[in-house]
Amino acid sequence: MSGEPARPARRSPGPFPGRSAGPGGRWAVPVLVLLLVALTAEVAATVAVGGTFGDPRRLPYWYAGAWLLFAAALLVVRKVPRRAATVLVVTGAAALALAGLVAPPRTSDDMYRYVWDGTVQSAGISPYAYSPDAPEPARLRGPWLFPPVAEGPDPCPGWDSRPATGGVCTRINRPAVHTIYPPVAEGWFLLVHELSPSGARHKPMQLGGAALALATTGALLLALRRRGGDPRGAALWAWCPLVPVAAVNDAHVDTLGVLLTVLALGVATAPVRRGALLGAAIAVKLLPGLVMPGALARRPRREWLRLVPAAVAVVALTYLPYVLASGAGVLGYLPGYLHEEGYEPGAVHRFALLRLVLPDAAAGPAALAAIAVTALYVLLRGDPRRPWHGALIMTGITLLLTSPSYYWYGLLVVALAAFENRWEWLAVPLAGLALYTGGEFRIHGDTLQTLVYAGAALIVTAGTLTRHLRRLAGATDSSTGPTVAPS
Repeated sequence: MSGEPARPARRSPGPFPGRSAGPGGRWAVPVLVLLLVALTAEVAATVAVGGTFGDPRRLPYWYAGAWLLFAAALLVVRKVPRRAATVLVVTGAAALALAGLVAPPRTSDDMYRYVWDGTVQSAGISPYAYSPDAPEPARLRGPWLFPPVAEGPDPCPGWDSRPATGGVCTRINRPAVHTIYPPVAEGWFLLVHELSPSGARHKPMQLGGAALALATTGALLLALRRRGGDPRGAALWAWCPLVPVAAVNDAHVDTLGVLLTVLALGVATAPVRRGALLGAAIAVKLLPGLVMPGALARRPRREWLRLVPAAVAVVALTYLPYVLASGAGVLGYLPGYLHEEGYEPGAVHRFALLRLVLPDAAAGPAALAAIAVTALYVLLRGDPRRPWHGALIMTGITLLLTSPSYYWYGLLVVALAAFENRWEWLAVPLAGLALYTGGEFRIHGDTLQTLVYAGAALIVTAGTLTRHLRRLAGATDSSTGPTVAPS
């Protein structure tokens, strides 16, 4: 060990210095409260009057306003004392969750599939057995999910309505294909259905999303407190405009996977418990599987032999009843989805950054190779005391390389960034949001995809390099003179 004086245990890396408010602290709390009120109003207006999937031209402006207020709040919270900041993190998260509840889904119709899957399971039918417009579950169709065909030139009016068999319309996207969601997600859909009053429509799923978002905020605060971290870091998740829109208003089930991942990496310490939570997260959405290298980084072999089997066992056990009921049908629409989204070899709808320097056909294999190298790096060089750090690198780089347009995939990145205040990684989900709303703004082609993800990569690189240079400067200062507290 070096002879340098030890730093206080509660200091954490990131943009939030010190334990107290410091100069300017007197004005910081009221200013932050005003910013959070404005941010909440902006998000509420976005989901209430800011436009819809079918009227997208106003949405980018509303989203831009919310992100600017969010950035200002992150700057001001640096001046707020920790105790007051913790209270504002929680109250701000609750206010934004309420803002996401003021209207039906605005930018995604995935929730309607969730409601349908819960309905068929409640009736004793495997969600993997039939597509929504199949004749077998037709008796379960209600007028909200399956409204009658309207008179006039558009028989199924509305952005979230499309024709289905039997002379009806449906709000469910891709009604002719089987569900794609893994078994823990299906269990969530069933739970929400069973707890929902009759005729509640979209609101129970949104309330469930709000509960998951708030629980994730609580889990982050608990994890930060246990390791002596700065609770202000949780603001990256709690106040991020992506959360009330994607997790609450659109009620994406990804939030359940995020919560389980945060609990696994930040709260659970026993390898079996951590592995079980990660297995459950993977059985919500496959994306949390990317955090495994971070969880295993430089861990003893005995921990690998506990964590990995626990994760595999949870995935297998949750799939088992559905496999017995539906066989290979549990794969659902996954193969078709991968084809549709351009992740097959030779596809040109993804891998925007790599296609700047590689032929289209080589971009996919190169992306897989780069992801494998990243996983190996995290496994060999990651910090076992900070599994979330390696998980963030792995997940963020994978999304940069694959460049998806579904912004809710970035929810996991937002939560992982909150562990150590790595605000620069928020550029990754922001790129997905820009691509998603930009496409609905009638901007098409690969140019937008390349621009937004190249911009995100530059921001991540610049932020990471800046942190590295600051650490080097701090090390130099400490070796040539007395330790000085950050200003």
